[in-house]
Amino acid sequence: MKSPYDIIKRPVITEKSMQGVENKVYVFEVAKDANKVEIGRAIEEIFGVKVEKVNTVNVLGKKKRMGVHSGYRADWKKAIVRLKDSSKTIEIFEGMV
Repeated sequence: MKSPYDIIKRPVITEKSMQGVENKVYVFEVAKDANKVEIGRAIEEIFGVKVEKVNTVNVLGKKKRMGVHSGYRADWKKAIVRLKDSSKTIEIFEGMV
């Protein structure tokens, strides 16, 4: 069984993801092979909160070019997590809003 820290890689900190923080919606980069149930359990275990809903998006890597050499950035998976209204907030996002 995978550790919760293997499933949740890092929080995604962008202007768009910070708009949802006041509604208890958080965005994380997760392992590509993780499913919604595993992601929800990992968030609950790591942060001690109650998850209401998890949406996932597979993000394709952008094409990049440097001179005559071209390639792609790595593909990754994004999870949008909504917490229950009765749940506490996640502390790492609090000072960023």
